[in-house]
Amino acid sequence: MPETIISNQGAGSADEALYPDYFARFYDLIYHQVRDDVDNEYYLKKAVGTKGRILEAGVGTGRLFTATLDNGADIYGIDISPAMTDILKSRLNDSQGSRITCQNIIDFKFDFSFDLIMAPFRVFMHLTEKSDQIRALNNVYEHLNPGGRFIFDVFVPDLQILISGLNNVIDFDGEFEPGNRLKRTVTTRPDLINQLINVTFRFDWNEGRSIFTKEWNTSLRYFFRFELEHLIERSEFDSYTICGDFEESELSPESKEFLISCMKC
Repeated sequence: MPETIISNQGAGSADEALYPDYFARFYDLIYHQVRDDVDNEYYLKKAVGTKGRILEAGVGTGRLFTATLDNGADIYGIDISPAMTDILKSRLNDSQGSRITCQNIIDFKFDFSFDLIMAPFRVFMHLTEKSDQIRALNNVYEHLNPGGRFIFDVFVPDLQILISGLNNVIDFDGEFEPGNRLKRTVTTRPDLINQLINVTFRFDWNEGRSIFTKEWNTSLRYFFRFELEHLIERSEFDSYTICGDFEESELSPESKEFLISCMKC
């Protein structure tokens, strides 16, 4: 008989914001497929075009970091999840690996400053408290050189999905190695009062005759346009722009992304 192993990490645990090891293991498999064509070219172009130091907050397993480093950029990376940074460091030599540290965007510290800090793919949405959002913005500001920029993105809320949520939507189903398959299912439950999307990721995969099922619960904070403007204006940043996509188009009813660029004069 096949062996079945089930685990459930509930929302509300102290490690809710940390990616578990199985999430990190399959991260590249899933997100290289569903995300690279969306934002990779944009952030890579911004990073490679920066002459000074760069910091990627939420570096993860290096989806953007490794390409940026390969293009000769002076880039560093932080992430709060050791499971993610362990995978990234395993792909780097010792000198490159020293550029990666486990730190939080809220209170990270470096002895030097950056000309570009970027937080791609919804990193800012993991900050569910207003106080943490302001702390993050001001900490980034303090680590930027004059003329430096902080670029991050969050999605434009789809009101219909916010109200109804998602119920067992399969966003990946395929082989991760010959004979072994992974299926990931996503369920969301909206908390409209607190502007949270409570997400359950369910992973089902096999390794030979062993069958594994694990669930991870986390919460994301969604934002509206004027809320973002008020938030940034409360921070130390001198100016900012908000675009509607990774082509830096103006916001419109068709916009799916809020792409925010904050400038330090």
